[in-house]
Amino acid sequence: MPNDLNKVSEPFLYELRRTLKLIGNYHLGIDIYLGIAFVVVWIARLFEMQYWKKKGITTRRERIARYFSKRRSILGLCVFGFIVFVVLYGSYEARNIKVSKYEISVDKNAGDIKELNVVMLADLHMGYNIESDLIQKTAELVNKENPDIVLIVGDLYDNEYEALDDPEAIIEALGSMKSKYGTYAVYGNHDIDEKIIGGFTFNGDDGTKGSSDLMDELLQRSNINLLHDEYVLIDDSFYLYGRPDYARIGKWADSRLTPSECVENLDSSKPIIVMDHEPRELQELADAGVDVDFCGHTHDGQFFPLTIISRVFLWENSAGYLKKDNMHNIVTSGVGLFGPNMRVGSDAEICSIKIRFN
Repeated sequence: MPNDLNKVSEPFLYELRRTLKLIGNYHLGIDIYLGIAFVVVWIARLFEMQYWKKKGITTRRERIARYFSKRRSILGLCVFGFIVFVVLYGSYEARNIKVSKYEISVDKNAGDIKELNVVMLADLHMGYNIESDLIQKTAELVNKENPDIVLIVGDLYDNEYEALDDPEAIIEALGSMKSKYGTYAVYGNHDIDEKIIGGFTFNGDDGTKGSSDLMDELLQRSNINLLHDEYVLIDDSFYLYGRPDYARIGKWADSRLTPSECVENLDSSKPIIVMDHEPRELQELADAGVDVDFCGHTHDGQFFPLTIISRVFLWENSAGYLKKDNMHNIVTSGVGLFGPNMRVGSDAEICSIKIRFN
């Protein structure tokens, strides 16, 4: 193995780039809520104009003389206080990782395994926002749940491998996660070697662009087993299938298999667990006989008002549990962040799932 995963050329420029990226991510969050505040103030202004008309005060000079200075000062203080509160609260919540617990039953025989303790996590987005200390905290939370198996369902890093603050510390943290059957992962839409600004990339038409070779090596050294449209039969008891991302398939294939193609060579009498970064094709997976589908990607909107948009308009299951015929679908809102360095109205989380087999 090469030993240069930590090697940084031009350290000063590297630190400057990290600093500017972090400032930009915080600034993006501030700008979003400044925009919301502007809209609220503008709407309030319309109502205020109607109020003045009812009072018979029609000239700007009279309004200023009677009310302008005091009201504008109060309004300005309220807007400033709102922005400060949201930034501080959102920054705290972004690093306040919770554990969401689920219990589900699968009506299949898994041999000697009667219960399976799964810890599922996603969207680490390791990079400018998420550094090695938070990965260490995440690993500690995972181990506290005493998992039989650990599943990471995509977006392990945030497009730019060079954004990792300390690859060796990350390897140590990820490798410290302990479980009976090991750690498995699939790549997501951000697990590609590509520049990113504000959480977004600008080459979405190239669906086969791949992950950094250095990132592949980092995960291998962390004892993480990557699945690329393939399955493993674990303890001769249950299948685990890992799918490529829906939009960014990666460098291992030109297309991904359909749900029915994924399971056609599997013994359907055994439980089938699927890892799929984006919570899509839920009905197709259920129709194919999948028993449990684990997903991430959504961040549950990450911050208001995107939380509302995510839950109402974008995803059938933005976060949490959904029963689709006989299939259990669990979507995590994720550990990390995209874009603004804050969470407002959504949780940073890992999921602890107890699966009972009949």
